[in-house]
Amino acid sequence: MKAYPFSNFPPFPDELAANLKKVHLTASLFSNDAAFDWMYPQHFQLLSLKHWTPLAIARKAAEFLAEPGARVLDIGSGVGKFCMAAAYHFPETYWHGVEQRHKLICQAEDAKGYTQLPNVNFIYANITQVNFKEFDHFYFYNSFYENIDLENQIDDTIELSASLYTYYNKYLCAALNKKSSGTRLVTFHSFEQEIPPGFKLADVACDGLMKMWIKA
Repeated sequence: MKAYPFSNFPPFPDELAANLKKVHLTASLFSNDAAFDWMYPQHFQLLSLKHWTPLAIARKAAEFLAEPGARVLDIGSGVGKFCMAAAYHFPETYWHGVEQRHKLICQAEDAKGYTQLPNVNFIYANITQVNFKEFDHFYFYNSFYENIDLENQIDDTIELSASLYTYYNKYLCAALNKKSSGTRLVTFHSFEQEIPPGFKLADVACDGLMKMWIKA
């Protein structure tokens, strides 16, 4: 094969070159968890293994939840890893994350700015302040468990309380129960206390750790 020196080709227009660089950079970020986590400060990188959804899990869950024009809510979105992975692979769906820690929202917004994904939005609020009517489908990585987890705290801002853990699960269960037929839900590492009776198991993955549900 004949080799052509790069000097023989006309230079790329600046805009095209910038776009190609952006596409390559974004693809690199979503190639593996270490590359993605690089966007965050080291403290948050160390939390990734136990608290943020792995990219492979995010893509599998998002595949079940994604629909053109649908609005999907990640309940307890942390630094935004699930939402951004889902948004990258399924650009026709709108991915929203609700998180009650302001510093995690700031990290998520910084990462969103870095990736420039247009179909991602983060909400700084407690889950009880969210209007579930605004969303079509849901993702839940057992974010309430931190209220009873004595060993793997993200920080010291969240109250350790079994009663609060029970309250949040009941609140989510009631909110999901009001959703219409066809609503989809993916749970990861869930004890299923938040699943209303009307949701039927549609699929299981990751050795049973991830479950996909549809409201009948």
